[in-house]
Amino acid sequence: MKMNRTDKISYLEPDWTAKQNQLAAGFSTRHGGVSRAPYNSLNLGFGTDDLKSHVEGNRVNFCRAFNLQPHQLLTIKQVHGNNLLLIDDENLDLSHFLTVEADGIITNQRGFMIGVLVADCIPLLLHHPGKGVVAAIHVGWRGAANGIIAGAIDSMKGHFHCNAEEIFAAIGPGIGAHRFEVDRPVREAFRNGTGYWDLIANEVSLGHWQVDLPLSCRLQLEAAGIQTENIDVSENCTCCHQELFFSHRRDEGQTGRQLGFIQLI
Repeated sequence: MKMNRTDKISYLEPDWTAKQNQLAAGFSTRHGGVSRAPYNSLNLGFGTDDLKSHVEGNRVNFCRAFNLQPHQLLTIKQVHGNNLLLIDDENLDLSHFLTVEADGIITNQRGFMIGVLVADCIPLLLHHPGKGVVAAIHVGWRGAANGIIAGAIDSMKGHFHCNAEEIFAAIGPGIGAHRFEVDRPVREAFRNGTGYWDLIANEVSLGHWQVDLPLSCRLQLEAAGIQTENIDVSENCTCCHQELFFSHRRDEGQTGRQLGFIQLI
């Protein structure tokens, strides 16, 4: 994964995008916007306490870099669940999707960009070149424990007839295990669900564990049939790199949101 720049927007770009024509994909940083501290500067999340006019301006800047109008950037109301929004037909007006409660979008449609907003959770991108299908998934610990990754791949396979072995995946920047300490309720959620708890958790004190959420994502992708060589993983910890990323845990909730985005052009 490499840092790229388009206009004023710096973003991490998965290595496999270079092999794909008519595709834009990546993970935004906090640079290139108009918001003031603590949301400085490219805060793309309306669900923060930042001024709405600043977020709107940031989205204009971001969309301009990818030759889009702001209404062509689709994000949803993320709720830390495992529901997915599937769009398989042309929609001239995307506004009715903005309030849909889901944590991922899957589509085979062109003309708009899909994205998930994060500030420590993992933004996950999926692409099947042959079928022309893309997905953007928000993976927090709840989503990881509740099977949202397998659900997304199952939807791509079942609805769009994608072969899992031909899907490319990118695990974007999120909080690293060394900064993500959890307690027993999180452990129980993983043990009762998915996520490979025994492989991703390290007990650091009685009843407290450090959890490797990016590793959980990779293991779940591989279990769903994604080839290891088709998975690109960011090594950046959002909590450590204040100069690049927003972090809910580091900034105690007073922070912006970056975007994991993908578009069929």
